[in-house]
Amino acid sequence: MLAHGALFGSLLIALTLAIGVAAAVAAFAAPGFPVVSFVMLAGSLASAAAITLATGFARRFLDRRSWVSLGFQLDRHTLPDLLVGFAVPGLLMGLVFAAEWALGWVQFEGWAWEGGAWGAAVLGLLGGLALFCAVGYEEELLSRGYQLQNLVEGTNLRVGLFLTATLFSILHLFNPGAGWASFLGILAAGYFLAFGWLRTRQLWLSIGLHIGWNFFEGTIFGFPVSGLDMFRLMRHTVSGPAWFTGGAFGPEAGLIILPAMAVGGSLIWLYTRGRVGGAARRGD
Repeated sequence: MLAHGALFGSLLIALTLAIGVAAAVAAFAAPGFPVVSFVMLAGSLASAAAITLATGFARRFLDRRSWVSLGFQLDRHTLPDLLVGFAVPGLLMGLVFAAEWALGWVQFEGWAWEGGAWGAAVLGLLGGLALFCAVGYEEELLSRGYQLQNLVEGTNLRVGLFLTATLFSILHLFNPGAGWASFLGILAAGYFLAFGWLRTRQLWLSIGLHIGWNFFEGTIFGFPVSGLDMFRLMRHTVSGPAWFTGGAFGPEAGLIILPAMAVGGSLIWLYTRGRVGGAARRGD
């Protein structure tokens, strides 16, 4: 019964997310939008609200479990998990940028505020943060929240991790420039993000990691975010082999992201070392 409920609930939530993502991508791709596409931001916020309602319905009426049991328990670890999760990708994307710069593959072009465009730069910075907060929350709620936890309970950890990472990667196949390289890179990212949940049995660390990953990758360091070219505080172009840099899709489609994720995984392990996780912190 649990497996059937998880399947139905996952399909319901995934359909809601797919519609929201498709609408957001279409809005962003439309010509004539300013530095920050408010339509995309509004679409993402609406999608996050819809995902929350769909997940809450599935959790309450299909699983007969509480919302908190998904990994939303509030305690002394909540804020540190969010902040550390947000900060770790900043270091990782900084390492990626530094490596490509050292190899001569980054051609710096300037900053977003040059020419007196301070207002647009601040707007882009805040808009990017708000957008990625919504995206990070809704995708973690679906992938590492509802899907992973139900599949782990209905099958086992390995199957749950593989299936949710695969579904997470499939969701990104609709992004511009997606292909086999990006599919494998996002698959690895699915495992990386799941590591936060594995170490804490809460979603806060994974949510922070997801938000920080997108924000620092795109808004701060100016790389494409899973194929989407958004507001960039730092403007540059990247040359070098696409198999290593990820090309137009961004670092997730390149081999350069693998050592970065290894460093990130080590930092997560160090941060959560000695943490008491598991069922004791999961309220039904």
